[in-house]
Amino acid sequence: MDRALHVVFGSGQVGPLLARRLAGSGHRVRVVRRSEGPVPEGAEAFRGDATDPGFCTEAARGASVVYHCMNPAAYDRREWARLVPRFAENLVAAAGRAGALLVVLDNLYMLGRTSGRPMDEETPVNPCSAKGEIRARAAEAILSAHRRGEVRTITGRASDFYGPGGVGTYFGPQFWRPALAGKAVPMVVNPDTPHAYHYLGDVAAGLAALGSAGDDSLGRAWMLPCAPAETTRAMVERFASGLGRPIRLLRVPGLALRALGLFSPILRELAEMSYQWDEPFVVDDRRFRARFGFGATPLEDGARETMAWARRAYAAREDGRGATAPTR
Repeated sequence: MDRALHVVFGSGQVGPLLARRLAGSGHRVRVVRRSEGPVPEGAEAFRGDATDPGFCTEAARGASVVYHCMNPAAYDRREWARLVPRFAENLVAAAGRAGALLVVLDNLYMLGRTSGRPMDEETPVNPCSAKGEIRARAAEAILSAHRRGEVRTITGRASDFYGPGGVGTYFGPQFWRPALAGKAVPMVVNPDTPHAYHYLGDVAAGLAALGSAGDDSLGRAWMLPCAPAETTRAMVERFASGLGRPIRLLRVPGLALRALGLFSPILRELAEMSYQWDEPFVVDDRRFRARFGFGATPLEDGARETMAWARRAYAAREDGRGATAPTR
C-alpha cells in the first residue's frame, strides 16, 4: 500500500522541522521551496514559485495533506498585502484540486488587543494593525472556502517563536551575537510584560497532529501547544542560566523606536506590532491539549536547547548590530 504524500510549502523555520517529523513518521514528504537548499533526509525537493497557481497545483498533485508554512520574505505590510492573500488563494485551489486537507500555520496578529485576557479558540478577530488586518482577511478567505466545500482546512495559530533554528525571531542573531559577546542586547519590546512564546519544535509537532485530525476538528483554528506565558526578561534569565552569566538587556523606549522608524523600515514595522508587549499576551492551549493529547515543551527544556543551538550557531566575537524581524 502506498504511503500518504504530505506536501510542505515553506522552507523557513517551521517547514523543515515539520517535514523531518512527517518523514520520521513514515510519510512520503515533498518540500516545496523557491530557492536552492537542502531538505530533510527522507523528503524530496520541489522547487518553484508559490505565487504561480499552476505551480502550486503541480506541487500538490497526489497529496493527502498540504501544509501552508509560507510567509513573505520581507517583514513589510506592502509585501504582506501582495503575497499573503495570493499564497492562501493558490494553496486553497491546489489542495482542493488534489482532494487534500490544507493545514495552515497562522499567527495571532488578527486578534489584536485583548486587554490581557488569554487568547483561545473563541477569542474574536479584532485586528489593530495593518498586518493583522491582512492576516484576518486571508484567514476568512480560507475558512469561507472550507464552508463552501472547495477544500477541507484546519489552522494552527502560534505567537512569536523561539528555539533552535529561530533565526527570524526576537531570539535570533541580533540577540545572540551581543549576548554571547558579553554586550548589552538592545530590546525593542517591553521585556517586563508576560508574553507567550511558541517553541519551534512544538509548532511542528502541532501542525503534524492537525494533519491527521478527524473531520470533527476541521474548519476551525486551534491554538498550538504553548508553555505558560512569562516575561521576556524571565525567558532571557533562563538563557543566562545556561550561559553561566547574566545577559544584559538595553530597552529601546517606544518613542525612540518610533522615531528611528522614520529612517528604518524594519523598525517601523516592528513598532506597529509592539502593542503585543504593552499588556499580557497570553495563549490558552487547553483545547489543543485535550483534543490531541500533548502539550508544550517546558520552558526550561526549550531554553536549554535554544542556548545550546545558539552557542553552536554564533561566535561570541561577532557584534550585535542589526535588526531581524520575526517571521510571524
